[in-house]
Amino acid sequence: MAGNGMAPRRGGLRDRLAPLGERLELGSIVLLLLLVTGVWGFIELAGEVVEGETERLDRALLLAFRARDDPAEPLGPLWLQEMGRDLTALGGVAVLSLVTIGVLAFLAMRRLWAAAGLLLVAVLGGLAVSTLLKEHFERPRPDLVPHGSIVTDASFPSGHSMMATVVYLTLGALLARVEPGLRVKVFVLGFAVLLALLVGVSRVYLGVHWPTDVLAGWVLGAAWALLFWLIARWLQHRGRLEVDRGE
Repeated sequence: MAGNGMAPRRGGLRDRLAPLGERLELGSIVLLLLLVTGVWGFIELAGEVVEGETERLDRALLLAFRARDDPAEPLGPLWLQEMGRDLTALGGVAVLSLVTIGVLAFLAMRRLWAAAGLLLVAVLGGLAVSTLLKEHFERPRPDLVPHGSIVTDASFPSGHSMMATVVYLTLGALLARVEPGLRVKVFVLGFAVLLALLVGVSRVYLGVHWPTDVLAGWVLGAAWALLFWLIARWLQHRGRLEVDRGE
């Protein structure tokens, strides 16, 4: 076969980047499906709560965290009750604000301005959504047992559970996006999930939320974090979200 003497080029830049693009697209599709599933799950759960379909399950699960001979007392010794209050504080305004400010300062010091801005929008937006939903549903707090923590607003969805999920998962997602190491990514995301779960369980343990309040907070908070994870992927794919390579 005649030719001009030049062998066809193989392994060009486009060929090398094609698999990466396919992985990014597949990952985005998976995240989008999870996001849609989370929103749909929250809507379905909210409908069941409004119709009173979850009342029996809520009461049974809430009482499962209480002593059988005295429902006014949470299960376990006094140190476990104190630990429950410590854990629930991880989803409170003061702790979440300090964590967010600290991470914002870190990102600013590393000059990761896009990541810092995305984090700020995610947290403030999540807080607004949580507040609006509480005002919309106006579900009363549990009245079966004494409250182990001071509460002043409505019950559904759990603000502590939702905001802990929003803040810790969004932080985990953003830090995972700017961190090149796989092991660090897995650790950050896994620890973020653990913190959100512990905060939610503590709310039921202290008797200040129905279990479905907490479940709704987890689901909606995760969906919110997934939304901003998708945005972070989109920005990074277009070179608008910085990757921290160190000094």
